Amino acid sequence: MKKNVSLVLAMMFLGFFSLSAQVSKTEKFKVYGECGSCENRIEKAVKSVEGVSAADWDKETKMIEVSFDESKTDLKKVQSAITSVGHDTESYKAKDEAYYNLPGCCQYSRSKEGETQHQGHKH
Repeated sequence: MKKNVSLVLAMMFLGFFSLSAQVSKTEKFKVYGECGSCENRIEKAVKSVEGVSAADWDKETKMIEVSFDESKTDLKKVQSAITSVGHDTESYKAKDEAYYNLPGCCQYSRSKEGETQHQGHKH
């Protein structure tokens, strides 16, 4: 009898974690910033979003990796949190007021709307 109960509990435990894995998602995207202060600000903003379990921004590549529960949040909410603290993403631009509230060392180069910059030149 004890073996049956243990077996049922083990199956329920595994079923719970397999269900959790189905709603967990990890995404990478570009976030503009310059330094360690940017990293702290960006990661803190992302982790404040309900459903986010992890955030790691790389200041060299400007890429962030975010793990989140799809049943609680989505990429738009995550990117909105980032833009609210003054950092542009590849899909959304922070409001100018939020950007200009960043410390001077954190103010990255922003392209004008409609311009694309590649390797130091404009198109």
